[in-house]
Amino acid sequence: MNWDDVRIFLAVARAGQILAASRRLGLNHATVGRRVSALETELQSKLLVRRTNGCDLTPEGEAFLQAAERMESEMLSARAAVGRTDTEVTGAVRIGATDGYGIAFLAPRLGELTKRYPGLKIQLVPVPQSFSLSRREADILITVERPDVGRLITRKLVDYALGLYASKAYLALNGTPDSDEALKTHSLIGYVEDLIISPRLHYRSDFVRNWQSDFEISAVLGQVEAVRAGAGIGILHKFLARPHEDLVPILPHKQVDRTYWIVYHENLRNIRRIKAVVDFIAEQTEQNREQFR
Repeated sequence: MNWDDVRIFLAVARAGQILAASRRLGLNHATVGRRVSALETELQSKLLVRRTNGCDLTPEGEAFLQAAERMESEMLSARAAVGRTDTEVTGAVRIGATDGYGIAFLAPRLGELTKRYPGLKIQLVPVPQSFSLSRREADILITVERPDVGRLITRKLVDYALGLYASKAYLALNGTPDSDEALKTHSLIGYVEDLIISPRLHYRSDFVRNWQSDFEISAVLGQVEAVRAGAGIGILHKFLARPHEDLVPILPHKQVDRTYWIVYHENLRNIRRIKAVVDFIAEQTEQNREQFR
């Protein structure tokens, strides 16, 4: 069995499209389709149902996907065991990150990383969704929840805090609440509860019991902008709120502390591009640690 064919099948299965997989692999669309067909011929099984808008795995494809992922893990482990790791920092690395850290902190700094390693391609996916490291949907995760299962390497980045904020304009019109009860009479901005992917991101009750939002936004940067516009009082990351002089802390004794972790699969520990990106993120976070306090 040709490992390259298996690798290409994995990319298609994970992307859900031949076109998207071909872009990520840097191969021609027709080449990707032909290699998947060759694998199906060798296995004498149809692995994919090809549609105009993407591909679906057949039951045989689902079964082979699990075997292919085990093959991938063993291949990475074997390369690491015999010392066959990357000799240069080249190739693509996908980072899945929470939008606050990913957009506000990491995105402005990644240009320095690609200048440092011209052959490196960074894919930052700063959206509040869950990624699977075992399925290689992302190479590196920035998360607020420390994983306790799986063959993962986890490294603490930094602690951060959340607090209540309102705009000066909002307070001038509505007054400043000085208690939990007074806070409940104000317009409150919160997150969309059913889109929260981690229990660590459920923090409304840590501020006020039975918090009732008048306006809900799934992105933390959207919450910052809504509060700045005077839509109400919101729970904001302090490192995101602090640079804005138009934002005022409310009930400053109320605070929730959280932690950012960086996580990647242990099979990638000896891949130089992964190590370079992990080290860069840790370095940048450490250099700017005061920003998060």
